[in-house]
Amino acid sequence: MDRCDKESLIDEEKRLRRLRLLVDLAQAELMQGAINVSEAYSIMERTRKAALTLFPDKGSVYDLIYAPRFHRIMAERFPVQVVRTGKN
Repeated sequence: MDRCDKESLIDEEKRLRRLRLLVDLAQAELMQGAINVSEAYSIMERTRKAALTLFPDKGSVYDLIYAPRFHRIMAERFPVQVVRTGKN
């Protein structure tokens, strides 16, 4: 492995560690923060933008791996309230 390849690999590893940290922090805030639904969606959007800054061509990978995780957290944290109308 030549020097350029090694530097490229080190750079990618740094960006991956940064992405993991960003996602972990966002996940913790979504799960435990004193936030409302709007703020939660804002956290998710900022995290996605940061991920795309680190890995510009990997939006589909982000949507495949991290978006479902965030959506599960949202469903648990902010469950949809069913309103009964009496029409059932």
